[in-house]
Amino acid sequence: MKVAVFSTKSYDREFLSAANAAAGDEHELVFFDARLEPKTALLAAGFSAVCGFVNDDMGAETLELLAHQGIRFVVLRSTGFNNVDLDTAAKLGIKVARVTTYSPFSVAEHAVGLILMLNRKLYRAYNRVRDDNFSLDGLLGFDLHGRTVGVVGTGKIGLIFAQIMHGFGCQLLGYDPYPNPRFEAIGAARYVQLPELLENADIISLHLPLFPETHYIINAEAIDQMKPGVMLINTSRGGLINTRAVIEGIKSGKIGYLGIDVYEQEDSLFFEDLSDTVIQDDDFQLLQSFSNVVITAHQGFFTRNALEDITRTTIANLSDFEQGRPCPNEIQPPKNVPVSALA
Repeated sequence: MKVAVFSTKSYDREFLSAANAAAGDEHELVFFDARLEPKTALLAAGFSAVCGFVNDDMGAETLELLAHQGIRFVVLRSTGFNNVDLDTAAKLGIKVARVTTYSPFSVAEHAVGLILMLNRKLYRAYNRVRDDNFSLDGLLGFDLHGRTVGVVGTGKIGLIFAQIMHGFGCQLLGYDPYPNPRFEAIGAARYVQLPELLENADIISLHLPLFPETHYIINAEAIDQMKPGVMLINTSRGGLINTRAVIEGIKSGKIGYLGIDVYEQEDSLFFEDLSDTVIQDDDFQLLQSFSNVVITAHQGFFTRNALEDITRTTIANLSDFEQGRPCPNEIQPPKNVPVSALA
């Protein structure tokens, strides 16, 4: 099958090519740097399938253009699929598949890294020592041991995150409409309603997919319920957080620390080198200016283990579609999907 692969970097080419070779070079992969969107959809002319990533625009307009060119398969090398108009895809006869699982340790461990970075001011300490400044003023942290950690979403990643934080000696509160018995088996971990979690957690970490019901789950009302000086971590989807509300929470002191690997307007920023440009996103620039905020550019998934899992599954999805086999990772229009099922 001839496949147009969009939003590719050197690591995408390396790992996808290796996975394809391991499968016997079943597919002809043509790599494009461009992000998939209506104005680039014409690049897929002459292909049988397209492969997209988390910030590609696969809304109705893009899908209609792809269908007009004969595209019948869309495979995502990501778990989230909120960037795909599934209803339009179904109407156009386009099948869509995703990567249902990859190393959940990658994102969970990154979330823990953000906590340590913020708490112990590692970013400041690193820069100070490079400047031969060995002062400890302003670097005071706190023991994680004994702190209460709220885990919002206890799917695969949230569960592993909780297990790691339990290892630090933290108390665990979980929120998930679909409880996971494995979460409750971690020490004294217990499920509570979201308001109780917000009121009692010293650290809150989000591990949810982005659906209409989870969009802006962290908003002004939710922030008002949090403990003063709370640490908020998001390694899932940018749209879980209302950025403006979080900025106000930081300015008021309600949010004492913010660590994010995702951002609601990241599609115009992340995965690109913009060091020689003036970023026009005022909210992002304001976040960058706060000393108690750490932002990474959607790299939580970025481990060798995870990339091997992602690309192997992507090639398998393409092969299933080409051979007419049932594809276990094919996406159907979501109906009553558990909010933790894809986290």
